[in-house]
Amino acid sequence: MVLRQLFAGDLPELVMFDLDGTLVDSVPDLAAAVDQVLLGLGRAPAGLARVRDWVGNGARVLVRRALAGGLQHERVGEAEAEQALALFMAAYAESHALTRVYPGVVETLDWLRERDIPLAIVTNKPERFVAPLLDEKGLGSYFRWIVGGDTLPQQKPDPAALLHVLRLARVEARRALFVGDSRNDVLAARAAEVPCVALSYGYNHGRPIAEEGPLRVLDDLRQLLAAAAPASASC
Repeated sequence: MVLRQLFAGDLPELVMFDLDGTLVDSVPDLAAAVDQVLLGLGRAPAGLARVRDWVGNGARVLVRRALAGGLQHERVGEAEAEQALALFMAAYAESHALTRVYPGVVETLDWLRERDIPLAIVTNKPERFVAPLLDEKGLGSYFRWIVGGDTLPQQKPDPAALLHVLRLARVEARRALFVGDSRNDVLAARAAEVPCVALSYGYNHGRPIAEEGPLRVLDDLRQLLAAAAPASASC
């Protein structure tokens, strides 16, 4: 089994997950909120494909990228960004109806819970949205800890959130696993010295996640429970 191979035949004592692009495809709702903001400001909508490449660094950066029309947003003014962020937070709070749980997620979470492995969410999404979204999608009961993008002063790729959960769980970094989908996830795990695997279907600004060197790249979360495969570069 891939999961046991990562831990020399044992199981991890803690598994931490990113949320957007890892457990759920939230881009349709994020894009709808972004476009509502842009239209309200008299701008052209961004559309689903462009927003998919912009997500992963939290709401503030997403909004700034939308205002800039691309990944680079240094020239966006603070006042303009704050106004748009407030509009975005209100728009995104209205509905998560388009967000879908990825195939294999529930089965994998069930398997881990049946073996009493504690689970956590570590995401850059604002904390106020995380628990309601998990509950709405039937995932809330799986997770003992939730760290959002504004729970701590730092967010991924800073390792602070992972280290925070490790302290709460009283688990050594080498005995935990982080599962994500983006460069930020791999960098955070590497800095925290936590083994990590990544999903190929997520949001990595249009680049293959294999370039970031996770221990495994999975096309489906259930592959964690499949027969072992050769290792790639480590986190």
